Amino acid sequence: MTQNPFTAVFDAQRTAIEQSQSLTHDALEAQQTSFAAFADALAASETLVEQNAELTKGALHAYFDAVETNLPAEAGDFDELRDLVDDGFDTATEAQLDSLDAAIEAVEESGTAYDEFAADYAEVVDSSFDAYLDAHEQLETNVTAVAENVEDATDEFDVSA
Repeated sequence: MTQNPFTAVFDAQRTAIEQSQSLTHDALEAQQTSFAAFADALAASETLVEQNAELTKGALHAYFDAVETNLPAEAGDFDELRDLVDDGFDTATEAQLDSLDAAIEAVEESGTAYDEFAADYAEVVDSSFDAYLDAHEQLETNVTAVAENVEDATDEFDVSA
């Protein structure tokens, strides 16, 4: 193809279109990655829930030990209170872990559904961009032909006549 004033415009448009296509794929991949990262973060929080429960139970047991040590021996038995605290924290921790497991499962299922959507969407995007680029190329060919015809007609035009 010969160089004409429109060549740079078509090149710039083609570059912008190709970059848009690439950015669309990058956005889809970023979203897919975010599902996995979110699921990983939720899984990591399970450990934090368990550690927090153990730390709090330990602090309460230490408090009960200190109170029990400062009371006369016949003042009371804190074993039942310790058991009650342990049962309460165990029940609460189990409920939190069950909730986290359900959230992780939901996020993973959403990620799988998004992966399927993204694959289909990427296919549509690619075919649309390809069709647009084909039409763009045809338009460029037509404009180039017109420009060449105008140039040829101008060369043949005799100004002196």
